[in-house]
Amino acid sequence: MSETIAPRVSLVEVALTFNQIALASFGGGLSAWTLEVIVVRKKWLEEKEFLSAMTMCRVLPGSNQINLAVFTGTKMAGLPGAIAAVLGMCLVPVTIVIALAFAYFRFKEIPAVKGALHGASAAAVALTLAMVIKTGKQALTSVVPVLFFVAAFVLNGVLRWPLLVTLAILAPLALIWAWPRKATS
Repeated sequence: MSETIAPRVSLVEVALTFNQIALASFGGGLSAWTLEVIVVRKKWLEEKEFLSAMTMCRVLPGSNQINLAVFTGTKMAGLPGAIAAVLGMCLVPVTIVIALAFAYFRFKEIPAVKGALHGASAAAVALTLAMVIKTGKQALTSVVPVLFFVAAFVLNGVLRWPLLVTLAILAPLALIWAWPRKATS
C-alpha cells in the first residue's frame, strides 16, 4: 500500500463523495464508479492501494463497498471520516430503496417498469465488466495470476462451488505463490 500521507478532508466532503458514488452507481457497477471517483477524480488513493484495499474488503465479512468506505473514510479523516463515509454511502440510497420498493410492488406489472428494470440490469453488467477489465490489467500480469483467475471463475462461476470453498482451495495456493522469497545470488 502507499506510504504517502493522505490529505485530510472535511467530513462533509467525505459524506458527499460517498453519497455521489452510491447514487451514481445505483443498480450495479459500484466498484468501477468507486475507483473512478476515489482514485481518478479525488486522488485519495492510488490505484494499487485501491485494488489492495478492495481485495481485503472482499475477503472481510460484510459489504465490500461499506468496508471500502470505512477504509477510505478512516484514511481521509479518521474514525469520524469512516462514519461520514458509511452515512454518505447508505443514508440517501436506503431512503430511495424503500421508496422504490413501495413503487415496485405497486406498479411492477406495468410494461414500462419492466423495461426500465431490464435496461438498468444491462447497464450494471456493463459497469461490472469495465471494472473486471480495468482490474485485470493491473492484476493479471503473468501466467500464474491468470491461472488463479480462471480457476476461481470455473470453481465459483461455472461449477457454482460456494465462494468459501473456492477461497479455501485457492487462497493458500495464492499466498504460497505470492510469499516473498529471499533473493539468491
